[in-house]
Amino acid sequence: MGWAIALHGGAGDIPVDLPAERREPREAALRRILQIGVSALNAKCSPVDVVELVVCELENCPDFNAGKGSVLTTNGTVEMEACIMDGISKRCGAVSGVTTVVNPISLARKVMEKTPHIYLAFDGAESFAREQGLKTVDRSHFITPENIQRLKQAKESNRVQQDYTQPIKTPDEKVPDDGDSKLGTVGCVAVDGLGNLAAATSTGGLVNKMAGRIGDTPIIGAGTYANKLCAVSATGRGEAIIRDTVARDVAAVMEYKGLGLKEAAAYVVHEVTPMGTTGLVAVSGGGEVAMPFNTTGMFRASATEDGFMEVAIW
Repeated sequence: MGWAIALHGGAGDIPVDLPAERREPREAALRRILQIGVSALNAKCSPVDVVELVVCELENCPDFNAGKGSVLTTNGTVEMEACIMDGISKRCGAVSGVTTVVNPISLARKVMEKTPHIYLAFDGAESFAREQGLKTVDRSHFITPENIQRLKQAKESNRVQQDYTQPIKTPDEKVPDDGDSKLGTVGCVAVDGLGNLAAATSTGGLVNKMAGRIGDTPIIGAGTYANKLCAVSATGRGEAIIRDTVARDVAAVMEYKGLGLKEAAAYVVHEVTPMGTTGLVAVSGGGEVAMPFNTTGMFRASATEDGFMEVAIW
């Protein structure tokens, strides 16, 4: 049994002819950040430390829909969500409606470790972040010209969201109906050589979502879950993932059907959830990795102690 790590940058309708200028920065970021996680595991950092570290790096990368790259609500604001969970103890923390915190995943960890609660949201979460001394910035820090244009296009086509990888269209171009993806959500799962597990997920949500909408990411058992058997971070259509309690279902299938991680994850993604809605990354207590998806693609990366390493999209 050895350590293992997997991370994702969102699943969705990723066209196979995705332009290089939109594909290559994400691949490079996944490769770089995967190596940061590998180095932390080799340095004997705990899985909780590793997943927080990795997701912070992903939040700081504007190429993904989390932290700096978070998409905008219908009001033109950012409402970020994050969740972290330790597998052995089942301690967990989650936040929603975060508007000024640079790294929402670190705030979720503070909720886990410094409060008697699991979930804080909106003004309460913001106040707690300031109380804990976490780095905050003006809300305008998160509002990029690209995401302003994405929101404009989504409103013009009367869509709740759009594929995060699609190029920004000029006003005279027709915006394609590119599905209901939540591409760009980030997550990480890790297990150390002793079988300790952790999962973390972070997102800006959906382009043009209603203010106050909460997705699957911060909901324990839906977008994020870890226990003694496995750790799971999901991505895709949040409402579908919530309905099917995707992350917890992987663990439940392992526990009650006696399946291994890869079989359990494949069963949930391909037999339980509707096609085109779901992707996930998962590791088991024994060091297995699974990264199934039923969307066109999923930005993903993984590594194991025996030297295996992968960065892939389709």
